Amino acid sequence: MDILKTLAAELQVKLTQVQAAVELIDQGNTIPFIARYRKEVTGSLDDTVLRTLDDRLTYLRSLEKRREEVRASIDEQGKLTPQLAAALAAADTLARIEDLYLPYKKKRRTRASVARERGLEPLADALLRQDPLADPLALAAPFADPEQELPDAEAALAGARDILAETFSDSADLRGRLRAFMAAEGVVRSAGEEKDDEAGTYAMYRDFAEPVKKLAPHRVLALNRGAKEKALKVGVELDADRAVGLVLAGVRKNDSPCAAQVAAAAADGWKRLIFPSLENELMNSLFETASEQAIKVFALNLGHLLMQPPVKGRVVLGLDPAYRTGCKIAVVDATGKVLDTAVVYPTPPQKKVAEAKAKLAGLIRRHGVTVISIGNGTASRESEAFVAELIRELKLPLSYMIVSEAGASVYSASKLAADEFPEYDVSLRSAVSIARRLQDPLAELVKIDPKAIGIGQYQHDMPPARLDQALGGVVERCVNSVGVDLNTASFSLLEHVAGITPAVAKNIVAYREKQGAFKNRKELLKVEKLGPKAAQQCSGFLRVYDGTEVLDCTAVHPESYDAARRLLRCCGFDTGDVLAGRLGGLRDAAERLGFARLCGETGVGEPTLRDIIAELQKPGRDPRDQLPPPLLRTDVVELKDLKPGMELSGTVRNVTDFGAFVDIGVHEDGLVHISQLADRFVRHPGDVVKVGDVVRVRVLEVDLKRGRISLTMRTAEKPAPKGS
Repeated sequence: MDILKTLAAELQVKLTQVQAAVELIDQGNTIPFIARYRKEVTGSLDDTVLRTLDDRLTYLRSLEKRREEVRASIDEQGKLTPQLAAALAAADTLARIEDLYLPYKKKRRTRASVARERGLEPLADALLRQDPLADPLALAAPFADPEQELPDAEAALAGARDILAETFSDSADLRGRLRAFMAAEGVVRSAGEEKDDEAGTYAMYRDFAEPVKKLAPHRVLALNRGAKEKALKVGVELDADRAVGLVLAGVRKNDSPCAAQVAAAAADGWKRLIFPSLENELMNSLFETASEQAIKVFALNLGHLLMQPPVKGRVVLGLDPAYRTGCKIAVVDATGKVLDTAVVYPTPPQKKVAEAKAKLAGLIRRHGVTVISIGNGTASRESEAFVAELIRELKLPLSYMIVSEAGASVYSASKLAADEFPEYDVSLRSAVSIARRLQDPLAELVKIDPKAIGIGQYQHDMPPARLDQALGGVVERCVNSVGVDLNTASFSLLEHVAGITPAVAKNIVAYREKQGAFKNRKELLKVEKLGPKAAQQCSGFLRVYDGTEVLDCTAVHPESYDAARRLLRCCGFDTGDVLAGRLGGLRDAAERLGFARLCGETGVGEPTLRDIIAELQKPGRDPRDQLPPPLLRTDVVELKDLKPGMELSGTVRNVTDFGAFVDIGVHEDGLVHISQLADRFVRHPGDVVKVGDVVRVRVLEVDLKRGRISLTMRTAEKPAPKGS
């Protein structure tokens, strides 16, 4: 297999692009660095394509390694024929390679191997020839041997059938046909008893059946979890007669007595060997596919969540709701620095509402708070009502937002939080985190394991290594696309910058604490364990403001500084115009001179030149600023206030395979089912909405008892789209 050609075909890009990207990856370059600063080399392959390429490259190389291992093993046995070598070379999946290896694989002792030890292989061969005139019992009689535990001809025939059954099971081509048959015609069925599922979690799966080819990924994950919890029995149903017919299709020659023995062996081989193996393989394959889909959705959600627009330049009051222990309060300034903390008791059982209002009003006026960030956990509803009432009474330019506090307790109890806020207890750290999540979701959420953020589906069932790899890639992409202030970034933010390991991130912080603020990017080379290669990878994503080098506050890579200065001179500007914001006409000037000429003058390619121009015009620009701002509220709506037909604005909190969950300000998120997302057919909810979107919805149904809200984004007068 030519791996590079395979990748080019799969990704639908040029072979030269793949060759260049693979070479850069093999040289130890990070994906963000390649995507941002090696566009001329790769033909501008973006981060998403490069990560897919990297994943597939790893898989295909592993496939190639296994192919060579199998080839060597068979060759060592002296059984590698030209035909088998060709089949191995053509195999494009691991399953195909393993099928071809099966007859040569060292097996534990089986019924067939015992029969072979007893000398029954010639009898099996005789049966397989299916001589129309031969009597199976007569053929078997000479093989009867009490000393070999073959008391009679029937015992010998049984052993010969065992050999045939295993021979059929070991046929790579046959397994391939049966695998395709099972995928096309199989039905996944589950059954369960109510006593095994008292919570009713798997009620819809207690008597469930769906064709394999129609089974949705999220149903596969639900069935898998139900089986793991022993609440469900899950299996594949298939027409056994048709399957046995496929086994016999290329084997049975006539209707002779010997052919009947072959048919019996085929039926036994299917039931005892082939079906259990393929059923297990199919269920594993379905789970792997469903897991990849779930990981993909999780990764998309995480990316959108991390890239939520920050609430910049605002003093924020973070409120961590609670009942008995009181609501923890933290006020942070526009940079996230903690200004004040408190504990108030406006919720039951204390209900010291007046006292709480007075304390919060004092904090709001003293520190100039303009936004209140409320965690969505226990007592959130009561806290929100309290805050809304306070806003009405104060009559100040004040608003609030409910933020997800998923993972806040994980962070606040972590060593990282203890190191960051040694003077505060766990609950106050959580309030600080809730405030900062509104100010800068990216900087705060990178401190938490993505699996604890609560935006996936069945994430605890996913293969941990694969999930961590995918989510780590998302965090890395988001952090590097925004850029990081080298002098203020936390260790947890720095460790996601391309080329920076956790150890180096700690060393950067230690250097900063000892030597003071970095004056320029060159100073990175003084950090312990941060060598030239790491500096090359990370420096473009790090910002140094008010330093000795003007261009350090931009995403222009140091290797392009000379090119940037030549560009400015050619267009009639200098570096002093960068911070002064006098480069609005830079692009127009470049276009008048012509990009071809400027590329020659600066020594860089056009993609890099265009990126430099964009950066110089808006130094240190934040891509999140281009997104719609978060939805801030001043009043509260309660669940009991909702009526069918009511229209509201809400924020998408989670996207799954079956729909989107929207926060409409009533504590419980409402579900917009996939069939209600649009007036057209929707293949996947992610095609219509993403986490953080502010959407307009209409209430369909409210279940007060179960706390469930059904919403729609479709226009009222149009019928439901077919096939949703």
